[in-house]
Amino acid sequence: MFCWLSRLCRGLSTPTRRTTQLIWSSASRSLVLSSQRKIPELSSFVARTNTCGELRSSHLGQEVTLCGWIQFRRQNIFLVLRDFHGLVQVVIPQDESAASVKKILCEAPMESVVQVSGTVISRPPGQKNPVFSLSKKMPTGEIEIKVKTAKLLNSCKKLPFEIKDFIKKTEALRLQYRYLDLRSVQMQYNLRLRSQMVMKMREYLCNLHGFVDVETPTLFKRTPGGAKEFVIPSREPGKFYSLPQSPQQFKQLLMVGGLDRYFQVARCYRDEGSRPDRQPEFTQIDIEMSFVDQTGVQSLIEGLLQYSWPSDKGPVVVPFPSMPFAEALASYGTDKPDTRFGMKIVDISDMFRNTEVGFLQDALSKPQGTVKAICIRKGAKYLKRKDIESIRKFAADHFNECSLMGKLRLECADLLEARGVVLRDPALFSFLWVVDFPLFLPKEENPQELESAHHPFTAPHPSDIHLLYTEPHKVRSQHYDLVLNGNEIGGGSIRIHNSELQHYVLATVLKEDVKLLSHLLQALDYGAPPHGGIALGLDRLMCLVTGAPSIRDVIAFPKSFRGHDLMSNAPDSIPPEELKPYHIQVSWPTDAETEKSSSNHPCRSES
Repeated sequence: MFCWLSRLCRGLSTPTRRTTQLIWSSASRSLVLSSQRKIPELSSFVARTNTCGELRSSHLGQEVTLCGWIQFRRQNIFLVLRDFHGLVQVVIPQDESAASVKKILCEAPMESVVQVSGTVISRPPGQKNPVFSLSKKMPTGEIEIKVKTAKLLNSCKKLPFEIKDFIKKTEALRLQYRYLDLRSVQMQYNLRLRSQMVMKMREYLCNLHGFVDVETPTLFKRTPGGAKEFVIPSREPGKFYSLPQSPQQFKQLLMVGGLDRYFQVARCYRDEGSRPDRQPEFTQIDIEMSFVDQTGVQSLIEGLLQYSWPSDKGPVVVPFPSMPFAEALASYGTDKPDTRFGMKIVDISDMFRNTEVGFLQDALSKPQGTVKAICIRKGAKYLKRKDIESIRKFAADHFNECSLMGKLRLECADLLEARGVVLRDPALFSFLWVVDFPLFLPKEENPQELESAHHPFTAPHPSDIHLLYTEPHKVRSQHYDLVLNGNEIGGGSIRIHNSELQHYVLATVLKEDVKLLSHLLQALDYGAPPHGGIALGLDRLMCLVTGAPSIRDVIAFPKSFRGHDLMSNAPDSIPPEELKPYHIQVSWPTDAETEKSSSNHPCRSES
């Protein structure tokens, strides 16, 4: 019996092993081929022979066909043709035999799309515009195209704004005509750099470290805690889907399923108002690993960023420094400190223990009362009287906020930089890990109750686990944030992989309805491995890398400040008959309710 089973197993395993070898050898060949082709072929499969931006003196005498937009025309003698790759000067023929070509190129409006064919020639002496001249934006400045044939592919109507980066446009106008705004040099650069970095991240994770790219569902169910979720009606009466804030539960379930290393460029959703660094829909680099600790996740991310970092931005130095949450609050007044400059918050309470100044005595007499200060070096030299008044007013306006000192530090930095003092070098990228966060925080609306500082699946610090059952507010977590230049660009944690512990946190500490998470609790009972992960905010990261003023400048089709798509006018109304299958109807607000809503949310521009 045993011999028969052995022969059967050998017979079944042999073809599988061969197949595996074939798959891996095929993958190896494709990797070798891709590594050999360092320069992408930009004109394959299309109606051009070259791009506008690639032609140089080495192409002299070649016959080329180019396609692009007319950016500029001078005296009906020259025009500048633009595509995604750059600019090239085109000579408009003046002889009678080429009258039809001249007519097309001279009469086509700016931003019309044309196809031209001709010869690459050298520019006449004195007219060359080489790479290292004053005009660095035109690397094709030594050559031009002597046109033989031309075709108008599409004419352009009068534009709502010129396609030039130096032309000032309101953000609302840019979003309304986003397809035109995307033609700008800056938007082209931002989106292409984003694509390149994501490709490098994918290569690092999947090819070099064996991560599996898995897509997780967009239609899910309501999750307790966290941000507000978008609700999607279903055809079952009274039942709704929710759009996930993140693939958090799914990536943990993938670890239970033995995937070991998961990665996804994940689309996430939050029903919150937009801010310069927030959108209702956003993208994150989502990662989860089994059998990993905090140090392992941090090392992975440091290597990932170092590998994918743009070469023109300077090297990323690893390992990143680390700072406990308590130190960040004490020294910088925030859990996401900008460490490019000093001006730390200093506790000077001991200097005023015997003071007779009333308000200082009052402050120090209170439990945990302190006197803190910020030393503004050279402040007396650079700050004017009106700056001091501005600081005083800022402090008064934010007096009751616990983050006052941190905001005051940044406000002082803004004032100094307005006076010409360089504090925050835009070319410097200062990474920082913030660790040892509290596991729970008091709820704002009810301080007697607790809520998760990160999310309810975060594991407690091993040294504090005994406090979970007696003094949960004192428990530290295995939660870590990655900060870059004062902006949180990533957050993660080691997860709870024990079902009983997870149930206790949800039901007893957080007082959540565990039925909503019964599937996860059940999964943890079936041999869940220890696991942890992180999510990097791709939009925010790219915003910092490119130096863009808003994450809307690194997203192809973002929403406005109010969460509207100004191009398509979304969200939009739906006819009542289309709502019937979902068993819902719209309850229109009364005039009084509309007026009250308007007073609570004063009109803002859609920028």
